[in-house]
Amino acid sequence: MQEMADTGKIISITGVRRSGKSTLIKQMAKAIIMKGINKENILLINFEEPYFENANLNMLVEIYNAYLEIIKPTQKPFLFLDEVQNVEKWEKFARSMTEKNEAFVTVTGSSSKLLSKELASILTGRQLYFEIFPLSFGEFLSFSGIEIKDKKDIPLNSLNIRKSFRNYLYWGGFPEIVLNKSEDIKRRILLSYYEDIINRDIIQRYKIKKSGKLKTLVHFYLSNPSSYASFNKISKFIDLPVETVRRFSSYIEASNLVFFVKRFSYSLKEQENSPRKIYCIDNGLSEIAGFKFSGNLGRLAENVVALKLKRMVSWNPAMEFYYWKNHYGDKEVDFVIKEGKSVKSLIQVCWDIEDARTKERELKDLVKAMNEFGLKTGIIVTEGSEGTEKIKGKTIVYQPLWKYLLEE
Repeated sequence: MQEMADTGKIISITGVRRSGKSTLIKQMAKAIIMKGINKENILLINFEEPYFENANLNMLVEIYNAYLEIIKPTQKPFLFLDEVQNVEKWEKFARSMTEKNEAFVTVTGSSSKLLSKELASILTGRQLYFEIFPLSFGEFLSFSGIEIKDKKDIPLNSLNIRKSFRNYLYWGGFPEIVLNKSEDIKRRILLSYYEDIINRDIIQRYKIKKSGKLKTLVHFYLSNPSSYASFNKISKFIDLPVETVRRFSSYIEASNLVFFVKRFSYSLKEQENSPRKIYCIDNGLSEIAGFKFSGNLGRLAENVVALKLKRMVSWNPAMEFYYWKNHYGDKEVDFVIKEGKSVKSLIQVCWDIEDARTKERELKDLVKAMNEFGLKTGIIVTEGSEGTEKIKGKTIVYQPLWKYLLEE
């Protein structure tokens, strides 16, 4: 990111609340100082502070002018604007700074609306985007004191890794949660995150009047990770017009609390009209704020695979992922990974592959999709099964979920 700042473009960092954006920009500021830049050439503003509650463009300009007058930077300054979505028309200020070559600008926000169509028209060609997530499993292990520097470290630490994996599956990857040992405190912190996201990033931001209905919708999504969501069916369930459900869902997704995966189809119309699959940005949030029920491990497993794929998309914009169903709707595969115009791989998530009926069903569906896309190899991610199997001339690779998550 520091290299990107030298391009003169605005660095935009988005991600769910409490995922580490503020820590990241503080680290960036510290790195700049370590390179020999005097600290008076750095201005960092956190717009989550209460005295910025009604911040607007004029206040931002006044703060910057006061900084120039009082601190007197000795070179082109580095500006870090944290949670900038709270400042109305901030993008005009950022654009002015870059057009005049007056400052390096980095912004963070808890809303993916930092990339909205309105902003894109103002910041066209002036913005480089990065998305921050809760910790990956590899990062989780590092926070937990288990260092995996290369592949040879995995077998040496496999026992500790597998023990830690259950914690990751249940509690997710928010840094504060990983570092806290008390389960009671973990629950309280996660619930506070949930309330902040709902109230500050959705209800207040979009001035939602039917807040009770919106909370019901959020609760439904968090209670059903890795499930299908039909806006038509949901509208009947919570008694809201379909378009309101669609709009509320877009707000929830923009807060980075959940994301939706579309059905793979060469027809855009079919993609849009088919149910989406729901995934939560963090397993811990889903477990604490959603409705718990037995047999949830398979859904949690699929959710962390979706999170890994979403991270990969943020690194590789040419990549996309979908779910697949055949024409009759009786065969399905959890993930279709596409790069450019080609489908590169298929991933089926099956927590318990030992059950004979389950294995037969998963294999039939996967092989059917492999035939459709002309692929020779398919992946089944499991709780612990590992190995390969030949089925009708196709190679099926079985891989434990914890190992899959540690792959680059």
